[in-house]
Amino acid sequence: MPKVKRSKGGGGSEKSGAAAVSLADQIMQGDTIRGRGRVKTRDTRPENEDTYVDERLSRKILLQARIQQEELQTEYGLAPEKKKTPATVLGPDSQDADSDEEWPSLGAAGAADDDVEGDTDVVVDPEDEKAMEMFMNKNPPMRRTLADIIMEKITEKQTEVGTVMSEVTGCPMPELDPRVTEVYKGVSKVLSRYRSGKLPKAFKIIPALANWEQVLYLTEPEAWTAAAMYQATRIFSSNLKERMAQRFYNLVLLPRVRDDIAEYKRLNFHLYSALKKALFKPGAWFKGILIPMCESGTCTLREAIIIGSILTKCSIPVLHSSAAMLKLAEMEYNGANSIFLRLLLDKKYALPFRVLDALVAHFLSFRSEKRVLPVLWHQSLLTLAQRYKADLASEQKEALLELLKIQTHPQISAEIRRELQNSGSRDIEVGMPVTVDMD
Repeated sequence: MPKVKRSKGGGGSEKSGAAAVSLADQIMQGDTIRGRGRVKTRDTRPENEDTYVDERLSRKILLQARIQQEELQTEYGLAPEKKKTPATVLGPDSQDADSDEEWPSLGAAGAADDDVEGDTDVVVDPEDEKAMEMFMNKNPPMRRTLADIIMEKITEKQTEVGTVMSEVTGCPMPELDPRVTEVYKGVSKVLSRYRSGKLPKAFKIIPALANWEQVLYLTEPEAWTAAAMYQATRIFSSNLKERMAQRFYNLVLLPRVRDDIAEYKRLNFHLYSALKKALFKPGAWFKGILIPMCESGTCTLREAIIIGSILTKCSIPVLHSSAAMLKLAEMEYNGANSIFLRLLLDKKYALPFRVLDALVAHFLSFRSEKRVLPVLWHQSLLTLAQRYKADLASEQKEALLELLKIQTHPQISAEIRRELQNSGSRDIEVGMPVTVDMD
């Protein structure tokens, strides 16, 4: 005879009381819903009693709300009245000792660029600017408009591709369909008035086109608004390969940034954000923006400090930064090189010895320099001594100490000498001599 199953939750007394309960009552009890053993804890506090959010959570909520509000106001052009931002002084001007809101002077040793924004007024000290102009290119190439640069590159590319197609297929490169031209002329009008919102789909597909430069020219990039340039940089940096992104940075973004700084003595917020977004591809950023600016020999102090602040704020892989420092150390010197080298050295990378040797050779090349070197040069040498004094060879330190007897600064040279003399050397630590070429 099978064992009778006991009902759940019945307890031990159910068996003894089962005979006293009629069948009808048992059936009714089986159909009813029985309560579970779990008891819910309800809020027994009075309704009028206030509940408070944790202080840390409140701070996070307020911070996010403030950020969202600022983004909306910036997007719709309704930015609130801000307190006057102190100007960035790029010279040895004295500062009020009691004022904590003054920007650090770039002329002082160890000046910081962490708080420099693109839309901040940048006041350039005439003496520093004059010192940098001594090392600029005396015969710079004629400044061309953005349209001229793009058209020249497109024509060159069309000629090259057309020649190849003619050799392969026997027919030249076909012209664009008139309907395509009409569509992108309409896109050009949209981008010239763009403030916020969605972009035309026809513009978003440009990076996927084989002749994207030719199509991009139809949209007239020189007429884009700053907000449109930021959105375009987001699209092209994400969808183009590094080599093509480099061309976009060099042909479109860099001329616009330099024109904006020259015109307004500051950089538009959207263009500053575009430069930061372009670092999504750091190799293209260095090859398309930083290196061409330095190679031109016309990079001003204002341009260097604004663009250099992006290096301070953003994280950059060590390999890309090392390659950029190697290139900056080997190219012909101008004052902007010292700013970028100092900012990259301040990131405290574990640099390869090849890069350190190139940096030492860069500074030693000024032993025969008769011109007065700007304070920026002494600052960058001080940063090298502070960050990498233990990674230099003893021969390199001796050569740098001899250099300080030729190129001196009243305050900075003594600090550099102290750093070099009170530190170990890499060849002594390893226990074997290192041969270093000082030429």
